[in-house]
Amino acid sequence: MTTTPVIQTRGLTKTFRAGRRTVEAVRGLDLSIAQGELVALLGPNGAGKSTTLRMLTTLLPPTSGTAHVAGHDVVAEQYAVRRAIGYVGQGNGAGHQQHGRDELVSQARAHGLSRADARRRAEELIADLDLGAVADRKALSLSGGQRRRLDIALGLVHTPRVLFLDEPSTGLDPQNRANLQDLVRRLHRDTGSTVVLTTHYLEEADALAERVVVVDHGQVIADDTASALKSGLGDLVVLGLADGDAAARAAVRAERLRGHDGQRPVVTVTGDEVAVRVAHGRESAPGLVAELAAAGDVVRRLEVVGPTLDDVFLDLTGRSLRENQSTPTGTRTTTSEEIAA
Repeated sequence: MTTTPVIQTRGLTKTFRAGRRTVEAVRGLDLSIAQGELVALLGPNGAGKSTTLRMLTTLLPPTSGTAHVAGHDVVAEQYAVRRAIGYVGQGNGAGHQQHGRDELVSQARAHGLSRADARRRAEELIADLDLGAVADRKALSLSGGQRRRLDIALGLVHTPRVLFLDEPSTGLDPQNRANLQDLVRRLHRDTGSTVVLTTHYLEEADALAERVVVVDHGQVIADDTASALKSGLGDLVVLGLADGDAAARAAVRAERLRGHDGQRPVVTVTGDEVAVRVAHGRESAPGLVAELAAAGDVVRRLEVVGPTLDDVFLDLTGRSLRENQSTPTGTRTTTSEEIAA
């Protein structure tokens, strides 16, 4: 991996009109991604993730700001950008009446591969994405998961320098989701391609991404490795005591805990249970349990849970990444991502 940015945005903004309202899907986004990075964009529906990818892939013009991909301006040099990238969007990429194998060969030929190389590349992708049984069927006849795998194959057919994956695992079963992750890792490792993906599968981001960028309301609110983001939040230590009085006394002692960075814990009491969020809580828990036992308050239940990316997002925004973005029954709010579509 080099330090030269292959993707760079400055003040990137996209607004849409929704009736009489102006919706800011992306708000002055600054982002720099080096050649060879594997980056996950996380955020709830309507956060601006897909809109950002559509601007970076030349499918939407920015309202303001600048963006360069592979050294080319996404507005002034669209053709050069498109030659350097692969893009798997959320819609179906294959023609409804086209056979999967033929579509792959045709796309490879369009990207300049010889006839023999195009056929060889198509066979590689058919095998990697478990499409052998359906490769000679029309795209229209495939299941949702099969079509998704074909879309991904089309995005990979020319081994792009920069690969954008917008919710690539949607519609895939666990086995094919794992196969896709292996394929992305192999592409990244063997070719040095830069990979930028959006996903609602937090485990996928954790397993794949070297770097996680959290987006909310069209802005970057966190940018670091997944492990750094989680360790900064701390472990959750849950103690079960004999009664509410014992829990109150335990909470007072828990307030004295400090992580290695000196950060104060966040302590809450619910009935006879105490929850403590503190850096390196796994290491602090045994000492706290021993201290309470010495004072006569025996811990009847102990649970230590490491932080997740969803916990990080909840801490940053007060909302969960897993939240259902729908409104009360019978009503529904259109998101900026849907307006962009």
